[in-house]
Amino acid sequence: MNYAKQIANLGTETAFAVSAQARIWADKGNKVYPFHLGDINLKTPQNIVEAMIKAVGDGKTGYCPSEGILPLREALANDVGQRRNVVYSPENVAVQPGGKPTIGKFIAAVMNPGDEVLYPNPGYPIYESQIEYQGGRAVPYSYIETESGFDIDIEKLKASITNKTVAIIYNNYQNPISAESSKEEMEQIADIAISNDLWVLSDEAYFEMIYEGKSRSIVEIPNMKERTVILYTFSKKFAMTGWRVGASIGPEKIIKIISKLNINAESCTTHFIQGAMIEALTGDMSGSKEILSKLKNRRDVAVSGLNAIDGIDISKPRCTFYLFPNVTSIMKKKGFSTIDQLQIGALENANVSFCTRNHFGRPQDNEVDFFIRFAYSGISAEDIDEGLKKLKTYFE
Repeated sequence: MNYAKQIANLGTETAFAVSAQARIWADKGNKVYPFHLGDINLKTPQNIVEAMIKAVGDGKTGYCPSEGILPLREALANDVGQRRNVVYSPENVAVQPGGKPTIGKFIAAVMNPGDEVLYPNPGYPIYESQIEYQGGRAVPYSYIETESGFDIDIEKLKASITNKTVAIIYNNYQNPISAESSKEEMEQIADIAISNDLWVLSDEAYFEMIYEGKSRSIVEIPNMKERTVILYTFSKKFAMTGWRVGASIGPEKIIKIISKLNINAESCTTHFIQGAMIEALTGDMSGSKEILSKLKNRRDVAVSGLNAIDGIDISKPRCTFYLFPNVTSIMKKKGFSTIDQLQIGALENANVSFCTRNHFGRPQDNEVDFFIRFAYSGISAEDIDEGLKKLKTYFE
């Protein structure tokens, strides 16, 4: 018996492989400092937990509409629209079991086999995986390292567009590099999409994980709301990574297609969890504010600890919970030729576990520098400080 050929094109989230390495090392009696996975070791706010329990008690345990229950879609349309200065209705919302399903369903809705989709690289690896699995050509665009972080290489992006390009995936407040677009950069992306008549998937998983200033969305730019689908998730803001609930938000016609895909994939998103999400959006927000405050403190400790290491110099990002330092000089100092050697060495010599640039899309031929990613969402401030001091000793 044979297997489907397209399975060979299906990638994975390789950060979980690093989790397995860390788990094996911990099972040997070592204390591991876990900077590898973007999970959150903080509790979901209690009012949301109580709302979920009440929904179960009220019998919200059966099937519900494939597009999501109306009260939640109303709450999402109102909350997402207000925060982005646009108007959405429930017809613009399809609830999903997490944010990730939006990626595959968006691609299924707008891309035919052989079409091309632009995606950020380094970036969330499921973009590349879903484009290629569904028979498209994944065309990467890259970033330029600057003194204040990373900027999109706009000229390379423009040069990558062909008559087969149908969409661009745009992840402002970006995983893994915490890149935040300036107003001008966002307008450039919008101009490219409009002038080339492209669909846009705006991955806004970290839209509200911002520590200073105000978040911006590309849908606020004129003529962008009509061609953009927002990937929305509750996972980050409310520390709910395991609850698996999110939404696709966009033009009504594409949302109807996504809802039809929902029927084929999972019938519906868990009813009682949807009930709790209404409380998340409309109830007491003190819990989510506390989560953000703790993450901000961890960011400050992590940035300080990394900048104390000879060979690392990073700016302080305003968003997400990732840091992406350039470690090229450390690679040379250690005499390593591959970034995997540094990653394994750090685990076995300093008990520090992190991902590398290679876990976030295939490296491009013109890349010469080496980067690693630190997630500070699943580790306490005390352990961040302790772990990075051990890493400093190993790196230096």
